[in-house]
Amino acid sequence: MDQRQQKAQDLFFMGYNCSQSVAAAFDDITGYSQLTLLRLSASFGGGFGRLRELCGALSGAGLILGILYSSGDPSPEEKEGQYARVQEIAKKFEKMHGTLICRELLAAKVAVTDHPTPDPRTPEYYQNRPCPQLIADAVLLLEQYIAEHPPKNISPKENSHKEESV
Repeated sequence: MDQRQQKAQDLFFMGYNCSQSVAAAFDDITGYSQLTLLRLSASFGGGFGRLRELCGALSGAGLILGILYSSGDPSPEEKEGQYARVQEIAKKFEKMHGTLICRELLAAKVAVTDHPTPDPRTPEYYQNRPCPQLIADAVLLLEQYIAEHPPKNISPKENSHKEESV
């Protein structure tokens, strides 16, 4: 396990959700603070607001792909490129785990419910979930993608993101 994967897992064990754990582990290359990334990704945990849909770890990876590679242009070409990036990582994740769906990833280990209240973070909680491995795998896939396709849109140390109007 590399340093970024460990950082993401440490965030999860601190109580952050899967999406937050993946997204915030990339604060050093996005130009955004860890707090900003934690806030941006907060709603994607638990399979999108605990609906148990798309895995939060994968959602966090998608957020980072958008930050690093999207120009924000609404053109069909821009969208196609961004969707292709997301689909590439998602297909690899699905090949590793058999699904992208949170409830299916949890089904073998955890009773899945649809209430919005998060489960208490107990030792049993952490022991019974596949989430730490899912987080590590999402980070690894994203790191591999970044290594193969260095981003051009972001200066890693540039932390001067200002609100821009469209």
